[in-house]
Amino acid sequence: MTLKYPVNHEEMKNIHGVGEGKAKKYGTEFIKVIEDYVKKNNIMRNEEYTVKSTGSNSTLKLFLIQSIDRKLPLPDIASAKGMSMDALISEAETIVYSGTKLNIDYWLDEVFDEDQQEELYEYFLDSKTDDVNIALNEFQGEFDEDEIRLYRLKFLSEVAN
Repeated sequence: MTLKYPVNHEEMKNIHGVGEGKAKKYGTEFIKVIEDYVKKNNIMRNEEYTVKSTGSNSTLKLFLIQSIDRKLPLPDIASAKGMSMDALISEAETIVYSGTKLNIDYWLDEVFDEDQQEELYEYFLDSKTDDVNIALNEFQGEFDEDEIRLYRLKFLSEVAN
């Protein structure tokens, strides 16, 4: 709510965690407070200046999300779009950082054994940063950069979002 400033029931029910029932039950009070705050502080809401587009970038993101949902091998997904694995991981990172969760467990199970996954999970859970270079130094060659980036995607999807 602090990012979107919903000022009607339709916008309120689209807030993550609110839904139709909560919007009806509690929405009116919240909407009034938010509307007053927006007017008083001359806040420009995202809806007032967001430019929507459906370019090739959106098509690529949709393709990646759908392909991952169908549990296609990541190298096959990259190959289908003429991308390197590095480019695919970068695109997946953009998707995850924008708030969309990606479930790549099926692929991580192909790349890592259970102990490696547990080791990476504990590392990211305890780490103060998600910096790949710091993780590479920490693991001293046990994992390559793409492997750490892939596991970081899982971690961010599950824990950070």
